[in-house]
Amino acid sequence: MTMKALDLDVMAMIVAVADTGNISRAAEVVHRSQSAVSMQIKTLETALGKPLFVRKPRNVVPTQDGEVLLTYARRMLALRDEAWAAVVRPDVTGRVSIGVPDDYASSLLPPILKKFSVTYPKVEIQVVGLPSVALAPMVKDGSVDLVCATRVKGLSGEFIRFEPMEWAAAPSAHEIWQERPLPIAVFLPGSVARENAIRSLERAKITYRTSYESPSLLGLISMAEAGLAVVSLARCAVPAHFMLLGQAQGLPKIDALEMVLARSTGSKRPPCEFLAEAILSELRR
Repeated sequence: MTMKALDLDVMAMIVAVADTGNISRAAEVVHRSQSAVSMQIKTLETALGKPLFVRKPRNVVPTQDGEVLLTYARRMLALRDEAWAAVVRPDVTGRVSIGVPDDYASSLLPPILKKFSVTYPKVEIQVVGLPSVALAPMVKDGSVDLVCATRVKGLSGEFIRFEPMEWAAAPSAHEIWQERPLPIAVFLPGSVARENAIRSLERAKITYRTSYESPSLLGLISMAEAGLAVVSLARCAVPAHFMLLGQAQGLPKIDALEMVLARSTGSKRPPCEFLAEAILSELRR
């Protein structure tokens, strides 16, 4: 075996396959054909003499050796990014506008944007907080450079990851999840999170009533804090002190959200490209 088998392009494929659990989606992430990704992984497995992934009917998962290599692959790619930034960042200036819905903006983006601002201090960042469905036309007409949101109709972008959804309630809710019809606090119509939650209840034949609708994450959380409803949120947006509810409380599993990164036609500028890379790198871990 030669060390060339561990080049960065192949490591990027390994990470993409592990993060997406799917060869086809991984190919989209690294901008290669599905056959090319499959071939590179098989070639590496042959060179190592060990399988890196277990092929299952619906997905692929890393083996124990695959997990070991994945850890190094992430470090290698991170070091590449740091080296690149160390050389180019003094010259990177400009402005980036990014659209993000509340549930992602509240938890996932702050650490990424903070790190990016330190690395590229001369780049001005503007964040537009709106529901995914409202951000779709904005990235199309160039009102924002980037959109990190849930895939909705009219919003096509690069796959980031699947974000689990959870039922949750405040500790003071006094087992409100036992009420029927179940009082729920959900986002407005058009929200995929709302649709997924309601669909899960209908599948389980659980009667419900929408006691609160809002485009605001804070509004939903406030309603739950008052003990007047359970909420269905992306796991990343559930407050740390809330109770997660599931089958033990009689509530069904909710389909995950597909998170994507969309770019406007005018985003092919260094500040936008570097922020996009930072988002993809951090959220795929």
